[in-house]
Amino acid sequence: MGKSSLYVILVLTLLLNSAGFCDEDSMDWDELKHHKVPEWFKDAKFGIYAHWGVYCVPAYSSEWYPRNMYRKESDVHKHHVKTWGDPSTFGYKDFIPMFKAEKFDAEEWAELYARAGAKFAGPVAEHHDGFSMWASKVNRWNAADMGPKRDVVKELTDALRKRGIKIITSFHHAYNFQGYYPRDIDSELGWDITNPDYEDLYGQFENEEVAHDRWLEKIKEVIDAYQPDQIWFDFGLRDIPDEYKRRMASYYYSKEDEWGKDVIITRKGDHLPEGVGVLDIERGKMEGASPFLWQTDDSISVRSWSWIVGDNFKSPEELIHELIDIVSKNGVLLLNVCPKTDGTFTKDQKELLYTIGDWLKVNGEAIYGTRPWSVHGEGPNLLDEGRGFEDDQIDFTSEDIRYTCKGDDLYAIALGWPEGELVLKAPIIEGETNESMVTLLGYEGEIEYSIDDDQLVIEAPGLDEYERPWGYAYSFKISGFELDCRDASDTAEED
Repeated sequence: MGKSSLYVILVLTLLLNSAGFCDEDSMDWDELKHHKVPEWFKDAKFGIYAHWGVYCVPAYSSEWYPRNMYRKESDVHKHHVKTWGDPSTFGYKDFIPMFKAEKFDAEEWAELYARAGAKFAGPVAEHHDGFSMWASKVNRWNAADMGPKRDVVKELTDALRKRGIKIITSFHHAYNFQGYYPRDIDSELGWDITNPDYEDLYGQFENEEVAHDRWLEKIKEVIDAYQPDQIWFDFGLRDIPDEYKRRMASYYYSKEDEWGKDVIITRKGDHLPEGVGVLDIERGKMEGASPFLWQTDDSISVRSWSWIVGDNFKSPEELIHELIDIVSKNGVLLLNVCPKTDGTFTKDQKELLYTIGDWLKVNGEAIYGTRPWSVHGEGPNLLDEGRGFEDDQIDFTSEDIRYTCKGDDLYAIALGWPEGELVLKAPIIEGETNESMVTLLGYEGEIEYSIDDDQLVIEAPGLDEYERPWGYAYSFKISGFELDCRDASDTAEED
């Protein structure tokens, strides 16, 4: 047994004995399925997190560099040998002292996120690589004791909370011991991945119980220390035994009364029973409106989730359109950003976030605190399911309308500037009142309209590009009408 195994068993024994939370205290799945989605999360609509860790040091290919550097057939392995040397002389652990985060400023990050309009935000607490970004007593491989020698999670959560932003912490660490680092490596190569002294970094545990206990205790450590409002799980949650998942969810949800606030778990697929947490769809969307709240996690990068040299980023127009489309379908967007190794953001990333924030300053009324309408939209690109890696994004036009509502007000958001008349097909106008009016968010002039065969016809003001209220998408507020709606399929373009 390696030194790391003894360390893990000793620490876990101490933590389990002192946690004060036994299996008998756990809720069963039936109880957990009735956990309510917090109103703050329904209202938030837009959040930001960042893949930032040791994997940013090589800044090559993606955040899967730690895995692929040990796969001989991969381009990453060839790059690693050429740039850093063979893994027998330079393993992934040797990047840790180079991850200094010397320019990391949590206040600057939090201010950037706030300016972008994020209502919840936070760090990737631990990625697949096994390096914790908080001051951990469970995991000796952590940012407070190594690399930056700073509690990144604490610094960022403190800075965000000062600005009234809810906290998300994301966990990807289940896959660390499920196969992220290759297991079929010949020990004769002398690579550190086969050295038992480092098995707790590389997830090479022979005892599954030790691995699963360690997985749970890391989460409980973050829950207790930082009180996150949302915990997000990556795909590795799928293969965690149900008993551990139940204990995790019970422990987290039991904190609501103690903390005096509502919290939520987000999970992928059926990795938790329906109702236990909110569904997350990676780099995708629902085809149409959903009866339940859901979330998309997406990256500003078209190739990676972490900083890599020479990366390409999405345009602000694409991301604003994505946010609108998701919200109209009863969804929430969690956007990933890619800080550099030293903790700074590139100019193009900052400008992208500034642009999103500037659009939300004008149009946020049609996004924040809204609920899905009976029909999520109309137009030629009604059933967009989003883009994956490097797929072409749909080019939306002024004919693509997305709807949200708040109280009795309906918002029709045009994904392009309408020239002349904007005819809305989905709303059926059943009556007007003395309060009936149409306004354009960010525009002080009067918006004229008419009703033609129960359709609302809006006269878009004749504004040139520089006179329009911001750009990319335009929110018409429809107030004081008696409304019904047509089925979405009736508003799509005919073949």
